[in-house]
Amino acid sequence: MADLTDKQTFSDEDALEFHRSPTPGKISMAPTKPMATQRDLSLAYSPGVAIPVLAIAADVDKAYDYTSKGNLVAVISNGTAILGLGNLGHMASKPVMEGKAVLFKRFADVDSFDVEVKTTDPDEFITVVKNIGDTWGGINLEDIKSPECFVIESELQDLLDIPVFHDDQHGTAIISTAGLINACHITGKKLEDIKVVLAGAGAAGLSSIGLMKAVGVRAENTVIVDRDGVIYKGRDNVDQWKAAHATDTPHRTLAEAMVGADVVLGLSAKGAITKEMVASMAPNPIIFAMANPDPEITPEDVASVRSDAIMATGRSDYVNQVNNVLGFPYIFRGALDVRARRVNHEMKVACAQALAALAREDVPDEVAMAYRGRKLRFGPDYIIPSPFDPRLIWYIPPFVAQAAMDTGVARKPIEDMDAYRTELRSRLDPSAALMQNISGAVRAAPNKRVVFAEGEETAVIRAAWGFKQAELGTPILLGREDLIRQNAAEAGLIFDDMGIEIVNARVSEHNADYTDWLYARLQRRGYLRRDVQRMINQDRNYFGAAMVARGQADAMVTGVTRNFNMVLKEVRRVLDVKNRMIGMSILLAKGRTLFVADTSIHELPNAEELAEIAIQAAETVRKLGKTPRVAFLSYSTFGNPPGDRGEKVREAIRILDARGVDFEYEGEMPPELALDPDARAAYPFMRLTGHANVLVMPAIHSASISTRLVQQLGGATVIGPLLVGLEKSVQIVSLGASVSEIITAATFAAYDEGAVAEG
Repeated sequence: MADLTDKQTFSDEDALEFHRSPTPGKISMAPTKPMATQRDLSLAYSPGVAIPVLAIAADVDKAYDYTSKGNLVAVISNGTAILGLGNLGHMASKPVMEGKAVLFKRFADVDSFDVEVKTTDPDEFITVVKNIGDTWGGINLEDIKSPECFVIESELQDLLDIPVFHDDQHGTAIISTAGLINACHITGKKLEDIKVVLAGAGAAGLSSIGLMKAVGVRAENTVIVDRDGVIYKGRDNVDQWKAAHATDTPHRTLAEAMVGADVVLGLSAKGAITKEMVASMAPNPIIFAMANPDPEITPEDVASVRSDAIMATGRSDYVNQVNNVLGFPYIFRGALDVRARRVNHEMKVACAQALAALAREDVPDEVAMAYRGRKLRFGPDYIIPSPFDPRLIWYIPPFVAQAAMDTGVARKPIEDMDAYRTELRSRLDPSAALMQNISGAVRAAPNKRVVFAEGEETAVIRAAWGFKQAELGTPILLGREDLIRQNAAEAGLIFDDMGIEIVNARVSEHNADYTDWLYARLQRRGYLRRDVQRMINQDRNYFGAAMVARGQADAMVTGVTRNFNMVLKEVRRVLDVKNRMIGMSILLAKGRTLFVADTSIHELPNAEELAEIAIQAAETVRKLGKTPRVAFLSYSTFGNPPGDRGEKVREAIRILDARGVDFEYEGEMPPELALDPDARAAYPFMRLTGHANVLVMPAIHSASISTRLVQQLGGATVIGPLLVGLEKSVQIVSLGASVSEIITAATFAAYDEGAVAEG
């Protein structure tokens, strides 16, 4: 039951550095229109902006057509109940609210920004939000304490004509209700027959029990327990929200209520539920212990007294995580897309039922990758979809949108739901999905041993730690053990029992073997044995590459302290080229994943080299799970204007024609023809069936400059250059690379080793 998923650890300084660098905070704003010319400026501001102003003045709903309102959600808090930490003030809530905004964008492509209101008075809070609420297409209330949150949400729903949704209440309710539906399905229990006990009568608990009643649980079969005991009809000192769920019951304690219960929902505190209480429950009990960070009872404790229980928690390191990110992004996605006036009960029920239905379907391989290759199947350990399920974005919102349309709160009904699902599939930026797939494949493969050559560097030590914590393989740090441990300790890292290996080249048991092997390889190239001995003893790139060559490691990452060309020369003395060696960068921007080659090896490739670069790049892209469509870029378009470099590209095309390769390719062409199929109308002979995703550059300078320029201008992520084509997997990072860049390179090194071994 305690099968871990993706447990991560980090220091306080790691968390602060993450939020501080390279830019403080987690969100920024990017324009959606060009601002390159005087005409652009005139259209965006004065005088062009006056036209939509007048249109909106005449019809306020036109704001959805001419502004960002239709895809914009505010995350609003006063900080009175921050992450279970309590009332720490409105500004202390800002990191959490920014985080919520990031999740909106990451999982549902909803633009969002945070608003922190400096008041604890509910009426003042309501007045502030009421007067600015029309700015957005929806409002997500967050971290507002109970019972004020009930009043605030209810009144704002009545005052505003947009969805107002308190996620602390309804997010948990939706996900736990989905889990309950499926747990009952597995155990053969009927919703109308089960006895449900709620331990914790706060906002999330009361909303959860309310939604469960809406899907079929009978009110008379529920018992609510707060810190003072059972909430029964006639009990004194019970507010109106708790009183609405009071039942006629003889029970007065949680222990009494749980005797014979089918379900217990924990939304209270650590230790609130005991083993004895669990043992007293009905056969096949359903236990949702959702307190964070520590559940009311752990899965291990439940397993010690019940082998027939279905268990869920709020934590990511156990199966069946009740995670609000499964709900709020997709609730708002569907609500915004039909311009809903509110999120009503029917939309919440639709979301819960859709989540339950999705969990019962076959789980795609992408999700298995995120769980170290464990094949997830509907059953006791999988009753709730994974947050990493790529289907969520297109599966859940249509149900929410349909419920909004059916209940009359949609301003703009969707006419073609199939087309809507297709549009939803293309919304998300693929960068996170790409790295998830790569990391998942590495986790799923047999444990990879990856050499971190510059093991005494603090950034490398931290990267090795992060690599191990992410369970991507076994890192091997090369260097002096005392210095590595000293630098690790100064960084707040202790390696004991971590499974991180430290190897000192000078005293390694493999030193003589590596020396003999490398000398046999280099003796006819002018090297004396003492030269090779010095290489192995004193240069960690030689030693690390020899480890990989001799099978004591699977892959290597290096380059933090030396320039690329120097490192490559050293590695090439140890390892041969298997195929054409190239450098390939991955460019992630505006929902596209582009692969650019060659970005590090061939300075001025001739036609034969260009063709081989294309073949190697296409093969690599295919290993990454993509279908390659190759465009040879040039300043010219199919011979116009003529030039020497353009002729080399045309010759490369003729070479590929003669070889009969099994991927699409075309050239020579400028970037706009490669990336925009609509721009090709004047060239009906073009063979590309869609936009190109592999861009072969005519020279290294154009490749390097273009990728770096896009990266510096912002709005794009560049991974690499990745080194492709060596007989063994080595990745060379840039001088002074960051921890995350080193981890990414190490992950690709481990992935490439596995791909080469399989292929």
